[in-house]
Amino acid sequence: MFNETTGPLRAKDVCQSLGHELLPKNVKGVRAKLKHLVKLGILTEADTGNFTRKQ
Repeated sequence: MFNETTGPLRAKDVCQSLGHELLPKNVKGVRAKLKHLVKLGILTEADTGNFTRKQ
C-alpha cells in the first residue's frame, strides 16, 4: 500500500484499505504495527500519526 501512495498515510487509512471496520481497537492495532515498522526502519513517521515509506 505504501508503494502505491504519494503521501503519508494515517492508521485509519491503512485500516480501511485492509478492509477492517473502523473500530478504535482495530485502528489502535494497526497504529501499533505501523509504529513497530518505524522501529524496524521500514517506515518513517513524518508527523505524529502520518506514516510513509522510508526513502
